[in-house]
Amino acid sequence: MKCTLILIAMAGLVLCALSAGCTSPTKVEIKPETTIVPTPPPTTSTSTATVVSTPLAVETLPAGQAVDVEVYKQRPDATIHLVYNGGPGEMFVQNVMMRVTRSDGQVNEEYLNDGTREPQRGDELVMDGTRGTDQVAVFLTSAGKTYKIYDKPLANPYY
Repeated sequence: MKCTLILIAMAGLVLCALSAGCTSPTKVEIKPETTIVPTPPPTTSTSTATVVSTPLAVETLPAGQAVDVEVYKQRPDATIHLVYNGGPGEMFVQNVMMRVTRSDGQVNEEYLNDGTREPQRGDELVMDGTRGTDQVAVFLTSAGKTYKIYDKPLANPYY
């Protein structure tokens, strides 16, 4: 009697385990349900889009948003250095970009920190220059607006 009771209890446990799904395969891939987003029909517009361009003239940052940058040409390799020193408005600064128009006609633009994070005091950007006079412009995006904060020719010292 005890043996039959034990067998019935074991069979009941096995049936409960099977019905609970505990014996399902272990490698089940759950695929997210795909949602189809309808494409809106093309619209025709008669207005022209506004293109935000870089400023033409050097601008002064608004009060409280001023920061200090240092730009110089290094001797003997003619590299151009931009050093970000921060300032009272550094919490508003989103990125800093330097454009170098070399004396050989080549134009290069690079972002401080490759635009991956906000600039911090002491960050430095180094770009190749020439032994001639290169035109350097520095653009700073602060509180969503881009300002040209530096635009000067840099001659290589002692050449």
